[in-house]
Amino acid sequence: MATYEDLQPYIRRIADGDRSPILSGHPVSEFLTSSGTSAGERKLMPTIEDELNRRQLLYSLQMPVMNLYVPGMDKGKALHFLFVKSETKTPGGLAARPVLTSYYKSNHFKNRPFDAYNNYTSPTAAILCADAFQSMYAQMLCGLCQRQDVLRVGAVFASGLLRAIRFLQLNWEQLAEDIEAGSLTPRVTDPSVREAVAGILRADPELAALVRSECSKGDWAGIITRIWPSTKYLDVIVTGAMAQYIPTLKYYSGGLPMACTMYASSECYFGLNLRPMCDPSEVSYTLMPNMCYFEFLPMDSAAASGGDASQLVDLARVEVGREYELVITTYAGLNRYRVGDVLQVTGFHNSAPQFRFVRRKNVLLSIESDKTDEAELQRAVERASALLRPHGAAVVEYTSQAYTKSIPGHYVIYWELLAKGPAGGAAVGEGTLERCCLEMEEALNTVYRQSRVADGSIGPLEIRVVRPGTFEELMDYAISRGASINQYKVPRCVTFPPIIELLDSRVVSSHFSPALPHWTPGQRSDSD
Repeated sequence: MATYEDLQPYIRRIADGDRSPILSGHPVSEFLTSSGTSAGERKLMPTIEDELNRRQLLYSLQMPVMNLYVPGMDKGKALHFLFVKSETKTPGGLAARPVLTSYYKSNHFKNRPFDAYNNYTSPTAAILCADAFQSMYAQMLCGLCQRQDVLRVGAVFASGLLRAIRFLQLNWEQLAEDIEAGSLTPRVTDPSVREAVAGILRADPELAALVRSECSKGDWAGIITRIWPSTKYLDVIVTGAMAQYIPTLKYYSGGLPMACTMYASSECYFGLNLRPMCDPSEVSYTLMPNMCYFEFLPMDSAAASGGDASQLVDLARVEVGREYELVITTYAGLNRYRVGDVLQVTGFHNSAPQFRFVRRKNVLLSIESDKTDEAELQRAVERASALLRPHGAAVVEYTSQAYTKSIPGHYVIYWELLAKGPAGGAAVGEGTLERCCLEMEEALNTVYRQSRVADGSIGPLEIRVVRPGTFEELMDYAISRGASINQYKVPRCVTFPPIIELLDSRVVSSHFSPALPHWTPGQRSDSD
């Protein structure tokens, strides 16, 4: 089995211009850059021309599956916020860009035939505009102009759709002005975008009045269905780390269902959710065996921590209920490559196994012997944030760090709060936030609680509340350093000093756990 670090010297040779068949007999056509927030650096994934056809095939299966559950999606349009990122070139002259940028810039997308099931409100020129503001503005404006036609609203990740709603909150006045006048703001300068929008934008004082009426109230609950009344569902990924956005999306959408349709990565596209309208907690993906060769490393085997390939099982031999690390062999030359995703087998579609995405394999937080992963931190935040509901507040975004400058070290959780009630976030008092700290500790594993109670090797958990908009600044910072707007995911743990400095400079209050969590010596620890 191989990790990215094992392949890096070969990838570097290809990137530097070596055209010999190093990883694959097929020539590498370009590099796909992985998410800027995975493992701290952008990985270069080799790809070949044929892969576009395979990706296109998976895309083409999405709506036929959806049509089984939500018929009539060919009678309207999709408001999907889609973005490209400016690409770079490797020293050897190959393009290096995110997988979605590669797809949107391909002829498969740009010259696609009309498809009533994938009829977007956004003009292609707006999607292909590399300036994030101009692209978002044009897409939002065109979405508003065609509000009666919109049957689904989406983005790649849940966080992207929330960013679009935040954009509407900040720019609705200018958008309404443009709709009233029938002319586009001079802030959008890209000629191709202006031309594309001119084909859609018409003076519509009635629509401008509606936008002003809905957005000026200060009440954003159900805003998606208030502005786009025919919306049947949200098309967003809300599995894995994105699950924490579900309550906020429900708030803004008035409780619309959320469809997670596809499971994919920069390395390879994997499969589809054949029950796209299921509850987000029940999402399972059916892997398509034509996308790559799939193998699975049992997480409960000794090989899971080492590199023993003899423990690998293939797609036909996985067992229901067990967790596996995904290992793939791709057409582009990744051989027995460890993706780093942990999947659990939930059942079968005919004979094809179906998998729930559990987590990324890497441990998130650790002070000493404790090991807290992303799913566990997510559960702890969810449990603690329930204490905010009576106060009309919710956690809209979070991240963490293992703070080791003091002895003992402790977990620091950064929370950005969304005030839903008229009283706003100010209604959440010191005592409530301290109880949130303790509630999080109660939800963490027994090794953590033993370290707190018996060993004293971990200090009280701290919640630092940051001011609204902080996580948007964090994203802007990541994008300025080369992260892709499409693939950006808020890091659930931060270690990079400038990011910690940014977060700490936005803290408005700090709260510590007021007591020790429960722990008794009789409990088995996860490391026993």
